[in-house]
Amino acid sequence: MTDPLPVPVPILRLPRGPDISGGRGFSRDSRRNSQHFPELQAARAALRERFLRLLSSARGRPARFWLWSGIAVDAEFGAADAEPVAFQVDSLRTPLGVQGAALLRCGDVLAFSIPLE
Repeated sequence: MTDPLPVPVPILRLPRGPDISGGRGFSRDSRRNSQHFPELQAARAALRERFLRLLSSARGRPARFWLWSGIAVDAEFGAADAEPVAFQVDSLRTPLGVQGAALLRCGDVLAFSIPLE
């Protein structure tokens, strides 16, 4: 008997971060411009900190995601990558059924909410 064919396993490839030369990632111009506008830089830093605090406090809590397609799905929030490019969720409840774990692309998500306790 012949051996069965191995089942292909998808590989998640995350984008690489910026390099030192500025050839990939952040634009050198935006860094220079932010030095001229310290209030803009402070506002961006405050918003970034609030967003990161939200992500850290959301882990393991129920969340609702509204997608651009008009569908609302419920899941348990897991994590988000640094950019963020994707949200990792558990127990994703969709109209087609429940997925144990999934990645939601941020480009597909219009909004999400996490109920307050």
